[in-house]
Amino acid sequence: MSVLLIAGSPSGHSRSSTLLNEVAHRLHAQVDGRCLRVDRLHIRDLSPQALLLADWAHPSVVRAIEQVAFARALVVATPVYKAAYSGVLKVFLDLLPQTALKDKVVLPIATGGSPHHMLALDYALRPVLQSLGAKHILPGVYASDSQIPRDADGEYQAGEEIQARLDDAVHLLLHEGLRWPASPVFAPIPFVQASYSV
Repeated sequence: MSVLLIAGSPSGHSRSSTLLNEVAHRLHAQVDGRCLRVDRLHIRDLSPQALLLADWAHPSVVRAIEQVAFARALVVATPVYKAAYSGVLKVFLDLLPQTALKDKVVLPIATGGSPHHMLALDYALRPVLQSLGAKHILPGVYASDSQIPRDADGEYQAGEEIQARLDDAVHLLLHEGLRWPASPVFAPIPFVQASYSV
């Protein structure tokens, strides 16, 4: 089983990519890598000319579409500009076949300058994901820039509130979206060791 993390930012170092890294960390912490494969797709690394000219035969585009086809679940992260998801994500989604997300679970994640762009997840991105046949689109996670400040080294760090929301989102992705079995609260006890009274 595979989860594909799609980075839809035109920048290599962004707040939305930071949230995607947080999701990857949580997936690796909760599930053995032999059981759940976590792959990444950075749209900015695809050929810009192939994306803009809709060149489906370009090797980078072919590989990216294959990654989407192979994945059981997608986590799509994007910055929000002018109340819409990023242009690089838009051109990539336009290249996907009409049923590319059929039977797939999708967790959308977005970042923006202020809380006012929060509805871009529901009113801009979600309809496109639905039109591509996504089976289940989980509640998205939106973070404003102030919730992902830079640390002393200049690196973006997700704040506590966003950390907690990502915990919930990954839990939903695994257990509701992918029907991943919950870990037992107690270790199993052999029947011969069980004590009982009549």
